[in-house]
This record gives sequence, C-alpha cells and structure tokens, in this order.
Amino acid sequence: MNGALPRNGGDLLVEVLGSLGIDTAFGVVSVHNLPLVDALTHQLRWVPTRSEAASVNAADGYARVRGTPGCAVTSTGTGAANAAGALVEALSAGSPVLHVTGQIPSEHLGAGRGVIHETRDQLGMLRSCSVWAATVATAPSADFSRAARRLGTHPRGPVSLEWPIDLQYTEPALWDHLPDDAPTSLGLDNTGGGPEPIEAAALVSGSSGAAAHHDSTNLGVATKPDDAVLDRAAELILAAERPLVWAGGGAIGCSVAIDDLLRCTGAGLFTSNAGRGVVPETDDRVIGNFAASATGAELLAQADVLISIGTHFRSNETRSYRLALPATHIQIDIDPAAIGRAYPAEVGIVGDARTLVASLVERLSDRRCALQPEWHESITAAREQCRAQLRRDIGPYATICDIMAGVLSDRSPRVRDITIPNSSWGNRLLPVIDPSTNVVPRGGGIGQAVGMSIGAAVARADEPTMVMVGDGGLVPQLGELATLAQEQLPVTVVVFDDGGYGVLRNTQDRHLGRRSGVDLVTPDLAATASAFDFGFLDVSTPAEFASAFETATAAGCPQMIRVDCDALGPMPVPFVPPVEMPTTAGP
Repeated sequence: MNGALPRNGGDLLVEVLGSLGIDTAFGVVSVHNLPLVDALTHQLRWVPTRSEAASVNAADGYARVRGTPGCAVTSTGTGAANAAGALVEALSAGSPVLHVTGQIPSEHLGAGRGVIHETRDQLGMLRSCSVWAATVATAPSADFSRAARRLGTHPRGPVSLEWPIDLQYTEPALWDHLPDDAPTSLGLDNTGGGPEPIEAAALVSGSSGAAAHHDSTNLGVATKPDDAVLDRAAELILAAERPLVWAGGGAIGCSVAIDDLLRCTGAGLFTSNAGRGVVPETDDRVIGNFAASATGAELLAQADVLISIGTHFRSNETRSYRLALPATHIQIDIDPAAIGRAYPAEVGIVGDARTLVASLVERLSDRRCALQPEWHESITAAREQCRAQLRRDIGPYATICDIMAGVLSDRSPRVRDITIPNSSWGNRLLPVIDPSTNVVPRGGGIGQAVGMSIGAAVARADEPTMVMVGDGGLVPQLGELATLAQEQLPVTVVVFDDGGYGVLRNTQDRHLGRRSGVDLVTPDLAATASAFDFGFLDVSTPAEFASAFETATAAGCPQMIRVDCDALGPMPVPFVPPVEMPTTAGP
C-alpha cells in the first residue's frame, strides 16, 4: 500500500514485478507515469536513470546478470522513443526486459489533438523494437499476464506495454485480479540451468539452405522430438574423427549438457561472443570466440562434423559468411527459421537446446566414437595459438587484460562498450567463467555499457562491476555517471582514451586513406570524475594500471580510471572491424 493513498496501477505493477522475481525497476519519472514511480519507490527499489535509453540498458544488464527479467519504466512520446535504441539492443540479445511506458489519457488516444507527449502510433514504434507490445486497457492484470507469458517464451526479448495515464490511476474496485494461471517466475538460470523447455520441439533433416526456412511448413516441423532424427544426428557424431561444437547465446543454460557432449565426443568448443562462458574459458577444450581467426579457420577446415547450438553465425564472427564450416553440420536452435539460414545444415533440430543436447548425449554416452587420437592435441594447440597470436597483436594491452583477469573474480560483471580494447581483446582474451558476467552490446552500438553496468551492479552488489568504454562511447552516457553516484554502486569505469572513434579511424585509414568524423574533443575526465564525486586515477603504463585497478575495484563505490592510449602505445596490429567495404576503382 502507498500509505494513505488509494490503490492504483502502481500497486498492480509492484505485484507483477514481485511475481516475476524482480526487486528493482529503472526509469525516468514523468507526468505520464507518476503513480507507477510512486509505488515502485515506496514498495520496491527505484533507480532513477538520466535517460530512457539508459533505463532499458540498465534493465537489460540486470536481466543478464541476475537471471530474472528486468523492468524499465519510461515516459510517453519522445520519452518512449528515446528508449527505442536500447530496446533494439535487448532485442538483439534476446534479453527479457519488461518495458512499461506511459501514454496520454485514453479519451485522447488517436485523436491527434496535440496532447502533451502525444506521438503518432507509439504502439507501432514499440512493436518494431520489441518481441511483443500492447496497450493496457480495461483489464490491465490480464494484459500484464500476457506480457509475463511472452517474456518466458522463445524467442525472448523486450516486451512493451503502453499505459494511458488515466488508467494508471484507476480505483481498486475497477481492477480485476491477476489470473490464477499467471506465471510466478520464468525459470531463467544464467548459471547453467537455463529456462524450462518451451512446448513443441521440431526436427528437420536434410536442410540445405536459407530459401525454404522462412516457412516452417516446408521444414517437416514436428510437435515433439523425432527419435529418428536424433538417432541420425548421433550416428553422424559417432562416425566423426574430428568433431567440433559451436555454442551461441541460445546455449546459455546448457552448461552441464554441453560439458557432457564435449566429454563423450572429444570435441572442441568454439563460441560466439554471446555464448562465452557456457563452458568456463579456462577449460582446455574451449577454443572460444576465435572461429574467424586464422588458426580457428584452419581448425574448422580440419574438422569433419560441426554441432552448432543456439548460434545465428553473425557476420562479424564468420568473415561475412565466407568462413568455411565442415560439410557435415548438425544445427540445434529453438527458432525454425534459423536452421540453414546462414549455413546449410545436414540435420536441423528445433527445440530447447538443453533437452536436445541431453538427448544426444544419451545416445552417445555408451558408445565409442571414431575420434582421431591426435584431435585433442589439435584443439589445445589451436586454443594456445589463437591466444598467443592475439597477445602479439595487441602488445601492451595483453598485460592490461591479464591485470583485469587477475583482480576480478569469476562472478564480477565484465561490462564492455563497443570500443577497440573490447572488440580486439575484451571479447576474446578476457576470460569469462560465468556466462552471466559477459555483458556487452550484442547489436554493436556504442554508448550503452555504462547504463548496462547500472543494472549489472544492482543485480550483483556483492561483487565489483567493471565497465570498459572508450572516450567516444562515454560522452553519450555522461548523465549516467550521476546515476552511479546517486546509487553509490561499486562500478569501476575504465576509459580507454584515444581522442575519438578509434575503430572507425582505423577503418578509414585502411580503406579510405583519409578521415572524417572520427577525431573528437574529449572532456577533461579528471574534472568530470570530480564533478560526480568519483575516485579518479590516470594511468599510462601497465604497472600504473595494475595499482589503479586494484585500488578502484576495492573501493566499493564509483571510480574512474583513464587509460592514456597514446602514452601506453599503439597495438602492433591496428584493429580494424570485420566489416564489408566495397572496392572502388580509381579515376
């Protein structure tokens, strides 16, 4: 209850969040969400971000680290639009975020009268960047029940509800109760268990390409696993002499089953960036996020079967789909449209990865594979060579990486913005043991990691959170330093300062021979940190970084470390992102 105030929509939202295991909401207060923010402030934890985008980013980071959905509350109109980019990121990552945004009074909806905060077709905008969106109407608890069910359904992602302000104030006599069958949790477990299997698994055999895969009726989709197709996959694996597994974000939650699969097949494990930590990266069977490297490509060329689990083979991880995979490809994914979309699959298996991998292991565990005796040595050699080559390529940053790995615990969130240190080595060399610590913008957009670190730190307050960001990516998020300061979160912001957009600078240098829009003015970071009462340390050598990082992460409150990239020295091999650039003819 809100003290002496009558019950309203805010109380319902608190009840819904409690049923989903959510104890914190992130957002920006507005005249069009006042009753919601009031209830959240006095009954749960309300974290006021400085922008609507950061509200969703924070809820996203919270969801990834904590293993429950996150909640963001925003205003209507331009406020809801400000959240759109962060919703796209959550959509790219399949992150379960409940986004509740205000709306103008219901009597004015669609009239175009110019009501304050009114925008044309806000619901259409929300639908374009959410997996599901709806307008809260006269039965709000039923609308929230539908939203909760959608949060627990694959493919996962943000769910948006717009809520007219007059209905947020509705008196309790007009409320219906939450339905008895409303979900009380989503069964999320980012430490190895994973969500409960979604009803209906489908199997496809003989998939050969992308053309037929948008219509599931062309795939021979079944309503339950087909033993014959699982048997076919098992026979192919048993006949393999040099098997590999590739795990993506859809494999998170399948740690035990994938470990068993590696053990009984002798396979090595590649991961996408999203799948990192599904098996701890200290394990010598894990090559990691190195498939597109020269050594990784060579190992894939030697392999005779690939089992891919929950990965969509993104362009930047497959050399824009020119990376060659073994001809025998067994693909497991919960999305029927994913089978054969990027690479042909000889056997496609559609359903919950944990259940299906466990079914394969049952078929393999009592039988001897045709494994080549030297294959394990090839896997461990490739693992070592990938890392050794990357260390040579990044020069002094290898020591920075080692320092981070030595100070952070296995449970400390490693939040990383899109910046050269992350894209070159943070996504590969900085070890991930627990997949819930691997927080990075999956859509590739800069300027989101500080917001994500807010949610990550709230979700895991007993560990220091580290966020890596470039000077170019920090500036769009400066307001969120105030949120970190206000909440006194144990976040260390490591700013790699190279005076602009280094990734794009390197791309232009290589492909265009001239620069545009990449050299930027960076604010005085010492003064910036002081303005927000952060601890601040400026470093230019690995030795200075070691002392600064240990001090900052032990402080238990917001800290900033500026790494002077010019003083530290260049990477021996400048990082250029793996993007397609057309070849232009000379004059």
